[in-house]
Amino acid sequence: MSAREEILTRIRTALADVPDIPPAQDTPVDWDYARATPMPDVLGRFVETVQDYRATVDRRPSDQVPAAILESLHRQQITSVVVPSGAHESWAQAISGAGITVRCDEPQLTAAQLDEIGAVVTACAVGVAETGTIVLDHGPNQGRRALSLVPDMHICVVLSDQVVSDVPEAVVRLASAVADRHQPLTWISGPSATSDIELDRVEGVHGPRTLHVILAE
Repeated sequence: MSAREEILTRIRTALADVPDIPPAQDTPVDWDYARATPMPDVLGRFVETVQDYRATVDRRPSDQVPAAILESLHRQQITSVVVPSGAHESWAQAISGAGITVRCDEPQLTAAQLDEIGAVVTACAVGVAETGTIVLDHGPNQGRRALSLVPDMHICVVLSDQVVSDVPEAVVRLASAVADRHQPLTWISGPSATSDIELDRVEGVHGPRTLHVILAE
């Protein structure tokens, strides 16, 4: 008798007096994919979870977004910024008006040029309250992926109506970007960080060291 047959024989012997178990029945669940998860304050939850990732969040009226961007750049002593071509024109105007160099990505900046730039300012596609995640679908107001990965600081403007409750609800909003426009997605949960080496947290490994979110209401 082989080892396999011996093991199966022992199993059959052990189960000889065990009654047959009826097959499991599917239990219907009254839930629709992408239905919003109920929560009392979606925006408040979003702010809380984003901050849990050691990112900073600034809630402002939409007309104060340029001022909020400038304040964030001044705090970090940033002297150069890249702004996607499709971003709101008031952002670049405010930044350049404050004496900070604004670079555009047309023609595309090289990796070395991007590495010399202190920060990037982008919009986003959706924000997820439950996980504190921001998703870019790299439309014109967000630019290509390299813009949000190479500079050391990322300022991301999130509109209040872009914030959803959870990931399934976000996926539905992102479907057309993937299926119709074949765009890549970048999912951002706080500043880039890793704890791979001796569980010590190191930031700025795979992307920006600093993430500042402006929630425009």
